[in-house]
Amino acid sequence: MRVLVTGGAGFIGSHTVDRLIAKGAEVIIVDDLSTGKKENINKSALFEKLDIASEDLYVVFERFKPEFVIHLAAQASVPSSINNPVNDCRTNVLGSVNLFENCRRYGTSKVVYASSAAVYGNPDTITVSEDTPLGPRSFYGFSKLAPEFYLKVFHDLYGLRYTVLRYANVYGPRQNAAGEGGVISIFSTRLLTGQVPVIFGDGEQTRDFVYVEDIAEANVLALNTGDQMVLNIGTGTQTSVNQLFSSISEISGTGLGPVNAAAREGDVRHSCMDNRMAKAALGWQPAFSLKEGLAKTCEFYRKLNADRFAEGDG
Repeated sequence: MRVLVTGGAGFIGSHTVDRLIAKGAEVIIVDDLSTGKKENINKSALFEKLDIASEDLYVVFERFKPEFVIHLAAQASVPSSINNPVNDCRTNVLGSVNLFENCRRYGTSKVVYASSAAVYGNPDTITVSEDTPLGPRSFYGFSKLAPEFYLKVFHDLYGLRYTVLRYANVYGPRQNAAGEGGVISIFSTRLLTGQVPVIFGDGEQTRDFVYVEDIAEANVLALNTGDQMVLNIGTGTQTSVNQLFSSISEISGTGLGPVNAAAREGDVRHSCMDNRMAKAALGWQPAFSLKEGLAKTCEFYRKLNADRFAEGDG
C-alpha cells in the first residue's frame, strides 16, 4: 500500500505516518516545513519538501504513484485566517484542489481529508452531528469546508473516492506550543517552564478534546472504509477551558494561576462532536481518556523542556 501524506512532518501528520509505517505501508510525505519539523519525519518514509499549491506537485505523483492520499497539510490558525485570508485560501482551498486534481490525473484510489469542527460555527446545539447546519464563523472554517464540496464533485465527475473526517480539538505530543492553536500544548509548556498561562475570554467556552493517536487511527481506518462519508472524529464529551487548565495544573504539579485576556475574534463558544457515525462506519472509538492523554502530553513537554534546558546548559 502506497500512501502520500500531506503535512506528514507536522503534529497530526507525523503520528499518522508513524502508524502507517508500523502497519507496513510505503509512505511519502509532502510538507513545506512552514510549521512541520524535520525531527518529526519518520526515517522509513520518503520526504519531499514542497508546497501543496505548487505546480510541481505532479512530480511526486508521477514518481510515487500513491494509491491513497491522507490530506493533512493546512493553514490551521483561526486568527491567521482573519489577518491573512488570501494566504488561508491559497493553502487550504487552492492547495487542496491542486492535490485532488493530481489524484485524478494519476489514478489515486482514495483521499482521506482532514476537515474541522470549525465548519459548524456556533450551532444551536452544543453537540453537533454530521447533519447539523453548517455556519463557519471564520475564513479558516470556510477554507476547510470548501474542499469537502470539491471532493464530492471530484467523485461525482471522476469517481475519486473519499472520506471526510471533521476533527474535534486535537492535542498530544509534538503539537506546536508557540502558536495559538493548541491550548493544551501551550498550557503544558507555560506551566512547566514557570510562565503564566493566558485564558482568552471567561474560560467557560467548551471544546471536545481528542488525543492525537486516536486521530491517527481514524485516518488509517478511513483508507479502507467510510467511502463518500463525512464523519465527526471526537470524544463526544465537552470540557471547559477552565476545567482543562485545572487538570493540567494538577498533572504538572505547579501552583501558577492563569490570567484572562479578551476573547478572540472568530472563536466559537461551544464545540462537542457526536461520534456515533464514525464508530459505526469505521469501527473507531477513542482509546484514550482526557486524563490519560493529558498525562502523556505533559510528560512529553516535561522531557522536551528538560532536554532543551540540558542543551542550553551544555
